[in-house]
Amino acid sequence: MAVNIDRSNMDQFYRYKMPRLLAKVEGKGNGIKTVIVNMTEIAKALSRPPTYPTKYFGCELGAQTQFDAKNDRYIVNGSHDADKLQNLLDGFIKKFVLCEECSNPETNLIVSIKKGMISMRCIACGHSSNVDMRHKLTTFIIKNPPDQDLQATTPSKGKKSKKDKDKDGDRHSPEANAQQQMAAQRASGGTIDVPPEQNKADDDDWGEDFSEEAVKQRMEELSGAAKGLALTDDLEKTDKDRMDILYTLIKSKRDNKELSKGMKDVVADAERLEVKEKVPLILVELLLTDKVLTQIKDHRVLFLSFCKENPKAQKYLLGGLEMLIGKEYSASLMPRVPHILKAFYDMDILDEEVILEWAKKISKKYVTKEIAQQMREKAKPFIDWLEQASEEEEDDDDEEEGEVVYSTSGQVGEQPIETPQQNGNDDDDDINIDDI
Repeated sequence: MAVNIDRSNMDQFYRYKMPRLLAKVEGKGNGIKTVIVNMTEIAKALSRPPTYPTKYFGCELGAQTQFDAKNDRYIVNGSHDADKLQNLLDGFIKKFVLCEECSNPETNLIVSIKKGMISMRCIACGHSSNVDMRHKLTTFIIKNPPDQDLQATTPSKGKKSKKDKDKDGDRHSPEANAQQQMAAQRASGGTIDVPPEQNKADDDDWGEDFSEEAVKQRMEELSGAAKGLALTDDLEKTDKDRMDILYTLIKSKRDNKELSKGMKDVVADAERLEVKEKVPLILVELLLTDKVLTQIKDHRVLFLSFCKENPKAQKYLLGGLEMLIGKEYSASLMPRVPHILKAFYDMDILDEEVILEWAKKISKKYVTKEIAQQMREKAKPFIDWLEQASEEEEDDDDEEEGEVVYSTSGQVGEQPIETPQQNGNDDDDDINIDDI
């Protein structure tokens, strides 16, 4: 079944159509993936390479993508239904296909490697505009510029001979004539003489000289922002290599005491490298020691940048804490596990649901099973408090919420015990581990 390329256009005579997206989920567990069955047909209707919308899905969903042009397979990791992907495709069409002036899909993408920019030119109205370079897909497009043969062509309005086209072109301005020549070239697949000035412009845009010296010279001319968008193999590297890049960046900013000022750079690089959810592992390794209860206050905003409303990042944070406590500072930090978890909880870095899920599942992914078991046993007073406090909220919704305090008897929540204010070290404000 065909749908309008611009699905917001309700005109019954709208002539730009594309096939409805078909998705097939394959595999199970960690190997589950979604195959876009008719991506080639959709891409052909949009006059874009099929890799572009597939990579766009990966950017929007935070998932890895795979391309197998030989076997016509375009894959997005994870399980995604067709309707969800169809809605995401609308976003791709709006950003990278439709003309912003006339909303016509007959547009061409023009990549300027030298400037690190992508522009979109409409064949229908002649309007040119720059693509929003903030989207991560632009990096992929610059690395893989579109084949001119795939680009959009003007709709046919009756066949004319080349001689007739030349005569018609003489009656128009040079700019209109050039557009007609390009359209005729795309439609016929032939070669048409182009003015020397246009040839020179095309040379500047596409850069025919790919020698080592020429590439180096162009890279030196790019601004700092454009260099981040220029040809780079970072996204093609393994997760470990990309994590190493980010590790080096954070370590450098920490050593130069620029971490607070450069926080935006760290977050932006993590998003660019598609490893944002794993960054808490690096932060724990580089920023926390046996003084964790003090250090977490200093770096709270940085941890929140990655963990706020992101359960997966919070799980990586707990994995980092397991390694910090279980491997490096077991003697000093193991007894203080409840204090550490409560500190992260009170600062909204770790959510209650994530902590409770962690407590129920003993994993040997980061430390040995024995150490993981020991940490959960030490955390039991805090875990019990979270569970019972949650139960009290469910059973007593109509009553005013009161502060739940720790009980030295372990019967937390049944009879709240007022504890006197303590002065001195904040580490002992929550519970006294020796009394448990």
